[in-house]
Amino acid sequence: MTDARPNVLFLLTDQERADLVEPGGLPVETPNIDRLRESGTWFDRAYTPTSICTSARASLLTGLYPHAHGMINNSHEADAIRTELPEGLPTFGELLADAGYENGYVGKWHVGRTRGPEAYGFEYFGGSDDHHDDLDERYRRYLESLDVDADSETVTDAVYADDGDEEMLVSGTTSLPPEATRTYFLAELTVDAVERRAANGDAPFFHRTDFLGPHHPYVVPEPYASMYDPDDVEPWPSYAETFDGKPRAHDRYRHYRGVDDFDWETWAELVANYFGFVTFIDDQFGRILDALERTGLADETVVVHAADHGDFTGSHRQFNKGPLMYEQTYRIPLVVRDPRTDTVEESDAFVRLHDLMPTFLDWAGAETAAETHARSLRPLLSGDEPDDWPDSVYAQYHGDEFGLYSQRMVRTDRYKFVYNGPDRNELYDLREDPHELRNLAEHPHYEDVREAMGERLAAWMDDVDDTLAGWVPKTL
Repeated sequence: MTDARPNVLFLLTDQERADLVEPGGLPVETPNIDRLRESGTWFDRAYTPTSICTSARASLLTGLYPHAHGMINNSHEADAIRTELPEGLPTFGELLADAGYENGYVGKWHVGRTRGPEAYGFEYFGGSDDHHDDLDERYRRYLESLDVDADSETVTDAVYADDGDEEMLVSGTTSLPPEATRTYFLAELTVDAVERRAANGDAPFFHRTDFLGPHHPYVVPEPYASMYDPDDVEPWPSYAETFDGKPRAHDRYRHYRGVDDFDWETWAELVANYFGFVTFIDDQFGRILDALERTGLADETVVVHAADHGDFTGSHRQFNKGPLMYEQTYRIPLVVRDPRTDTVEESDAFVRLHDLMPTFLDWAGAETAAETHARSLRPLLSGDEPDDWPDSVYAQYHGDEFGLYSQRMVRTDRYKFVYNGPDRNELYDLREDPHELRNLAEHPHYEDVREAMGERLAAWMDDVDDTLAGWVPKTL
């Protein structure tokens, strides 16, 4: 008997902004993500549960907010609170494997120091980088097959951030040709995996590829490095940030990241390379989607694209991400193409990255974990939004390598409220101030709004058993 359940191909990027690929978004060439979006469903209000790599990826695996899985900061750093997921915590990889799926994984992991994808139900095909995971040596062997010396790479037009202690490479042009880059290599591994699945067996498969970009350093090969002219890059509206009325950490964070002396001319150069990185990755998406078509798997494979979180790239005059819960880092791209059924073109429901965990299991006909903070997106794909679907979204932040820093956020159609444990809170009227430049948390005319949003935040914290639920409402 033929298994009628779909294959699932999941393409995750690292630090990709939603406005890069949304309908009518930034002037970046992404024909293959457009191709997915135009034949699938775009989720216009998709958010990460937290804007930090390990924490977001652990939430994706488990369907839980970070306070519940415990990976609240990056696992590779010396101050990691946890270096591995707790033993026995159900993950979608293991549950899919139990349901009979053949699971594959390529690329970045970053959810622990010693236990990789193979410990969570996946066959790992390689592609990690040594900074975060160092799971294998396959990329070096791949370069040898191309007769390329891995140590021969040079970076020109380099831009560095300087925090006073060390310089960090932020952007540049690599001397490697596109086919010798890790980005291309990850697509190559994925195409190989798709071709093997097409040739072997009838069991449905789940395949996940985690690209390492467009996370900084924005080091890309030609022709992508010169594809976008910095002179054509308009300043972000939020670049008008003055930090007036904002938490002190916002202004200090530029210094911490070593970018407080970057002017717009510098940022425009970085943004142009970031755009080129996105287009380069998109071309790799095209190679993977073409492989699905070529092998005859496209009609029975659901394709999902998302990012773990976004990137500032100069928005609010900031670099990377951190204790700032702005749209540029918390709103993420999310598009789902299910060729087996009619789907709506766009959904404006509030959804989260970790909602993909029960969605994957739903497609597989598998039971989800008993404890979860997530819901399947399947009804939204057909335009059937449940009556009890939330009309707001909740997110967290716990800190990074600089130390712990408690934040909680709730966002509705019009307003965003941010609790900052160590500093003043934030309230933004997104209809009147879509770029979040004016903090209204202490404005007397918004007192009723502030109280209502505080109540929403407290309700979310109660609903997910947030460990700060007994404390935060008292401070509001």
